[in-house]
Amino acid sequence: MSSQSTPESMPPKLAEIVAEFATAPRDVVLEMLLEFSDAVPPLPAHLADRAGMEQVPECQTAFFLRAEVAVDRTVTTWFDCPPEAPTTRAFAGILAEGLAGASADQVLAVPDDLYQRMGLAQAISPLRVRGGNAILARLKRQVREQID
Repeated sequence: MSSQSTPESMPPKLAEIVAEFATAPRDVVLEMLLEFSDAVPPLPAHLADRAGMEQVPECQTAFFLRAEVAVDRTVTTWFDCPPEAPTTRAFAGILAEGLAGASADQVLAVPDDLYQRMGLAQAISPLRVRGGNAILARLKRQVREQID
């Protein structure tokens, strides 16, 4: 899927988060991001040592992710990122919350320019936006590999 996806094709919760960010005044966007940095659930025991997780080298900080597609094609996402990297953790929190309960098709329908649509390109550095885009791309690739 490409960035031509419509917000309606995304999981509803993620579309809601995108809309909130896109319409938020610039001075509250960073506050909103910080709130999402707390939304990253702890890793389950089977991923505690990051076994089976993929590192995202485009991120300035150590960032690991894993997408697990169940038999019913529901996707569970897992992220590991240090608390001292709040912006990067916020990307993980947005995806964790926005993709909770999503199907593989919904995850693959997330537009590649998600963070630009949220208006983050004006609020944070291009390097951080690139890291967020890389997180999404790797997550979608993992989903694709498990359903093909």
